[in-house]
Amino acid sequence: MNIAISLVVILWVGLLVFKRYKAQAVLLLGGMILLVLSHLLGYGEIIPAKQSTGSFIFDIFEQIKNLFSSRAAKLGLNIMAVGGFARYMDHIGASRALVTLTIKPLQTLKSPYIVLSACWILGMVIGLAINSASGLAMLLMVTMYPVLTALGVSKLSATAAIATTLCLDWSPSDTGTIFAAELANIDPVTYWHSYQVPVALCVIPVVAVLHYFTQKYMDKRDGHIVQAQAGSVNEDKMTNEDLKKEAPIYYAILPIIPLALILSFSSLWISWIKMNIIVAMFVGTTVGMIFQFIRTLDGKKAMEDLQVYFDGMGRQMANVVSLIVAGEIFAKDLMSIGTIDALIEWAKTSGFGGIGITLVMVSIIGISAVVMGSGNAPFFAFANLVPNIAAHTGVSTVLMILPMHFIASAFRAISPITAVIVVASGMAGISSFDLVKRTAIPMIGAGITLVVANFIFFL
Repeated sequence: MNIAISLVVILWVGLLVFKRYKAQAVLLLGGMILLVLSHLLGYGEIIPAKQSTGSFIFDIFEQIKNLFSSRAAKLGLNIMAVGGFARYMDHIGASRALVTLTIKPLQTLKSPYIVLSACWILGMVIGLAINSASGLAMLLMVTMYPVLTALGVSKLSATAAIATTLCLDWSPSDTGTIFAAELANIDPVTYWHSYQVPVALCVIPVVAVLHYFTQKYMDKRDGHIVQAQAGSVNEDKMTNEDLKKEAPIYYAILPIIPLALILSFSSLWISWIKMNIIVAMFVGTTVGMIFQFIRTLDGKKAMEDLQVYFDGMGRQMANVVSLIVAGEIFAKDLMSIGTIDALIEWAKTSGFGGIGITLVMVSIIGISAVVMGSGNAPFFAFANLVPNIAAHTGVSTVLMILPMHFIASAFRAISPITAVIVVASGMAGISSFDLVKRTAIPMIGAGITLVVANFIFFL
């Protein structure tokens, strides 16, 4: 019975998110429903008896309070520091300067579809410093899109490459990376270089080749004639006004300062100096303020701009940390009603074990990412289940969490309602549904490759 109840609630939650209901509210409500049913049907307690308020209704809110308290202090502050830095870099124009500088060498190449694949690879590399898929797409649509269309690539092909440039959230400062590393109980840098990078290095050439042949074939099928032409993009479709700001080209160094600090002062190189994500973001922001002061000679304005950093932190608390907490509550409540225990028992008796459950979880998150138009919502909702499932099935947490993390970011680029697809298609003046027809084959290829590579490397 508990399985049936859980399936109904999960489907209901998925339907509401698909209808664009706020994911945090839906997950919280779904979790509360599961908790009430778990208590009424006698499946388990809401919180340990020593922590109980004396009322099961109040215990539900006590659980929410406890999770917010634990997540906001460490994981939450990491994520907020990253979000504040990204917002500040956008505000001063440093992110756009980085993209403008890095695409210049590609302008010397003349083969349209080779340039297209090379642009996609470059976008993946830039994604190490710019962690927002939609934000990166806006920048690339303004800088890279005109280059591709001027070489003769169709609007759809150029936009497809750009919209999928961050199909793997593989930066050590990415919110999903930080969260996954926390669940796996390892350092984000270790998670990045020991686990994410090997898989990403398998996925990148596969997707680059698939983009080359897919876009070339579909352009030919649609009767597109490859010839040099002027390309235009509607910058008014950029939802963040700060992304339009111009900055000196030397500002391109600013977005990579925290990444350089995190990787340099780690087990990869200088291990005797400790550097964490929060400190790296504070240092990067301080250097950005110094650059702003030197450039403008306006100390008051340079200090006022720091508010952008704090606003960015607040946005991450409102959008990402709250989603993580809501997802954790929903996951814990699935466990409280016994669904996860039943799933573990199935895995043990089916003979598939941890591999079977991993494939099931990856499939669920991949499908959910397409239907919901979000990678974060399904990943944050189900990722909290992984440590408990992994411990009972004899596989490492990383083996399960890594493909779940990557499939969420890859398959969101197949959804016509996800932010990066809507933004890119809107700026190019094309249909988002036509666009995902161009992104589907490369992203499905990415999904298959990352799952296979994950099992080969870490099983």
